[in-house]
Amino acid sequence: MEFLASYWWIIVLVFLIIFYRLVFRLFGIIFVPEDKIGLVTKKFVLFGKAQLPPGRIIALEGEAGFQAQTLAPGIYFWKWVWQFEITLQPLTIIPQGKIGLLVAKDGKELETGHILARKVECDSFQDAVTFLSQGGRKGRQTAYITAGTYRINTFLFDVFTVDMYTVNENMVGIVTTLDGLPIEEGNIAGKEVASHNNFQDADTFLSTGGNKGLQPQVILAGSYYLNPWFANVEQIKMTEIPIGSVGVVISYVGSEGKDLSGVEFKHGNIVSRGEKGVWAEPLGPGKYPINTYIMRVELVPTTNLVLNWANARSEAHQLDKHLSTITVRSKDGFPFNLDVSQIIHIPTNEAPKVIARFGNMVNLVGQVLEPTIGNYFRNSAQDSDVIAFLSSRKERQDAAKEKISKVLDQYNVNGVDTLIGDIVPPESLMKTLTDRKIAEEQNTTYETQKKAEVTRQTLEKETAVADMQKEIVKADQGVLIAERIADAAVKKATGEAQGVKIAAGAESDRVKIIALADAERTKVTANAEAEKIKALANADAEKISVTGKAEADKILAIGKSNAESYKLSVEAMGGDNFTKLKVTEQIGKERIKIIPEILITGGGEGQNGPINGLLGLQLLDGIMERNAKKDGGKKE
Repeated sequence: MEFLASYWWIIVLVFLIIFYRLVFRLFGIIFVPEDKIGLVTKKFVLFGKAQLPPGRIIALEGEAGFQAQTLAPGIYFWKWVWQFEITLQPLTIIPQGKIGLLVAKDGKELETGHILARKVECDSFQDAVTFLSQGGRKGRQTAYITAGTYRINTFLFDVFTVDMYTVNENMVGIVTTLDGLPIEEGNIAGKEVASHNNFQDADTFLSTGGNKGLQPQVILAGSYYLNPWFANVEQIKMTEIPIGSVGVVISYVGSEGKDLSGVEFKHGNIVSRGEKGVWAEPLGPGKYPINTYIMRVELVPTTNLVLNWANARSEAHQLDKHLSTITVRSKDGFPFNLDVSQIIHIPTNEAPKVIARFGNMVNLVGQVLEPTIGNYFRNSAQDSDVIAFLSSRKERQDAAKEKISKVLDQYNVNGVDTLIGDIVPPESLMKTLTDRKIAEEQNTTYETQKKAEVTRQTLEKETAVADMQKEIVKADQGVLIAERIADAAVKKATGEAQGVKIAAGAESDRVKIIALADAERTKVTANAEAEKIKALANADAEKISVTGKAEADKILAIGKSNAESYKLSVEAMGGDNFTKLKVTEQIGKERIKIIPEILITGGGEGQNGPINGLLGLQLLDGIMERNAKKDGGKKE
């Protein structure tokens, strides 16, 4: 107790340090930090106006209740705790990528027919006094706050955070506003209003007479500060017109324009771009931000377009998916099926007229092409039988092209070509034709087989005659051979005797002649060599000429030597002996066997010896060879 009595001031000091705010508050002092805002509630009024006007909840003139004036960061005095209640509220923070929507709890009533309160310049809703004094209205506000930090009196405003609106790439945003003037009767969309910054400035839109409902303007890819209480956005794909096509625009909004189609065209209203009707200028290939709720784009191919009248076959464009094979009936009453392909072309400048006349390409096919082509071929088949129709296919195709092209010209369509595909005659007729063809082919086969049989018989007859002739020739040859063998045997014996005689004389003369020939050859050779050396020594320039002359002299010398040798030999030996000698030399040079390996003898030592047998065989071979040559010449 003594300690407390002595150091009471310390306890008081600690208390003041810990509870300084409470202490200051008791003395009417308020501290508002930098990250807070002070909301003031006045409990009672000592002097002045005490009660709020009817329908008000926020005090502007010091009345009891929620005060419009807030306390910014700082120190405030005379805020007695028994009269004022101070609520420290965190600052309002709007993150990046979001916006803040506000609902006013107090203010004037909304205008009749409107759901949003117009904007009041009040420092982004941070000045509640200005908001109320300048005619701010209670309820949802057209204005919004963007990313940042705000000191907003939450007694007056409720703040809701929403995302910024984003339109994706290759998409287009179709806007429907929730406030504004009613759309004029007869229109499906509001009038176009400028300067509202893609519907981000709702107040400008409303103040310039913008209509509530579908808007003709669209927003492109990007992020926008759109108040969802003011505008709803629907994203759709951009309208793409591919290569080889144009887009004919049919607009349901716009001013009533002048018809540009001319007096001859009575099937539609063709107008300038931006007016209500079919635009005279089609859109080329590309992507366009078209509001499909107020406009329609019909694709018209500008390349050659193929349409098939055939079952289970259609082109990629699918315009012919409902077309089928044409069934026609011939003059003779047979029904048959016909596949047809029609090629058309729509010029770019004619595309708006086609759409104005038919509405779309599907109607063109269904209302013109299908009945025109189908009826033409049905009528054409009725003046011909099936066989004639099949055989005149090309002529009918050319006639169809000419006729159909004239019809299509009336509808601003060019008929490029008409092609007849498969022609399927009736099964009963085809069976008859098939049986007839089979019979014709069988008849042809029988005739061919008959001719082949006659040819075969003739061949066999001629073959038999030839075989008989061969046997006759063979017999004749056998007789001739026997005769020749007999003659050969006689001549062989004679030849053997003569051969022995010649061989004996030839051997004795051969040695002598050889000796003389060798001597003469040595002499001539020596002379030729001497001439050769002499020619080479004279001049190298005349080498070729001298060499040739030397060779010639050599040959001449040898020839003279041989001639002289032959002359001496003949004089010495006699002509017959010299001939025998040369025959013998040739037999020796060629190594001809005089005595055969197989010796044929006559049974004695005289004229029928081995030599006679050899000569007889040689003689027989020569005779047979000569006769064979004669027979061959005769046959040729």
